[in-house]
Amino acid sequence: MRQGGCFDLPAKKKEIAQLEVQVSEPTLWNNPQEAQELTKKLAERKEIVGNLLALESRIVACGELLHLGNEEGDERVIADCVTEAEKLAKAVATRELLLFLNGPYDAASAILTFQAGAGGTDAQDWAQMLLQMYLRYAEGRGWSARIVDEHKGAEAGLKSATVLIEGMRAYGWLKFEAGVHRLVRISPFDAEKMRHTSFVRIEVLPELAEQEEVTMDTKDLRIDTFLASGHGGQSVQTTYSAVRITHLPTGIMVSCQNERSQTQNKENALKILRGKLALLAQAERKKETQMLRGDVKAAEWGSQIRSYVLHPYKQVKDLRTHLVSKDPEAMLDGDVQEFLEAEIKHLTKQR
Repeated sequence: MRQGGCFDLPAKKKEIAQLEVQVSEPTLWNNPQEAQELTKKLAERKEIVGNLLALESRIVACGELLHLGNEEGDERVIADCVTEAEKLAKAVATRELLLFLNGPYDAASAILTFQAGAGGTDAQDWAQMLLQMYLRYAEGRGWSARIVDEHKGAEAGLKSATVLIEGMRAYGWLKFEAGVHRLVRISPFDAEKMRHTSFVRIEVLPELAEQEEVTMDTKDLRIDTFLASGHGGQSVQTTYSAVRITHLPTGIMVSCQNERSQTQNKENALKILRGKLALLAQAERKKETQMLRGDVKAAEWGSQIRSYVLHPYKQVKDLRTHLVSKDPEAMLDGDVQEFLEAEIKHLTKQR
């Protein structure tokens, strides 16, 4: 990992040193927003360097062990080294993918919104399943995830939900998940046990700091409060803590209700609105809405980006990359990294 290579470890160490100087400034916390951004950036850079150093150590150790195994003719050691080399190759490929995550918002946290489409109760249940899939994925990566808004279905599942996922380059990793996801299965809600197809649309937005990119005139905002119906206990049900914000020039509307405090719900709603406006502005500049948030299509037949089939056979197929998995249960349990990597490689090149 020499200087000037694709990982450029010396340059990253130099950047860390510069950030540490900035963070040590006694006046930094006079601006809490800037301080939080700097400390977050420093922590991310340190994690990257730590991962690269660990990877470098594994590569060196594997090379030394392989040399020893060859000298002694130890086939077991050689076989172990080959296995380790395969793992290292995958790890290096994953690190190289970070080079593609260089969009203007890729370093941001991600806001995922799930909207049940065609399929009735099955679609609402499917929305719940997808929400759980991404929550488990985030947990597996050591990211934090917090549901900021949800509207439950009358019988089961969710009509819609919004979750904030905070982690290193969370938006960069998840942005191509935007689109319609299709499920085929035997419906648990059908007494005749018939096969049903249901659809959910996912929107992925970056979480932007207040000073970033987008400025909003308060005159352009209509803010309404209403009784919450999400988590939080009886106090949530009996106070007007839920907030709905409408951006009058564009007609974009967002709502949040899962915090006990009206102030917290308002802050979350503004974050989501800021992300939507940022992507809208960039799409208008670049004329490439698809690159930023995926096609905003109806959640129905013919518009899906990925199909999950649980009956009559088991398969997950991404219709853009053509990647196929025969283990949908593992994927629904949060094992989606392979699909994310394939999307980044394929779709970044296409765009």
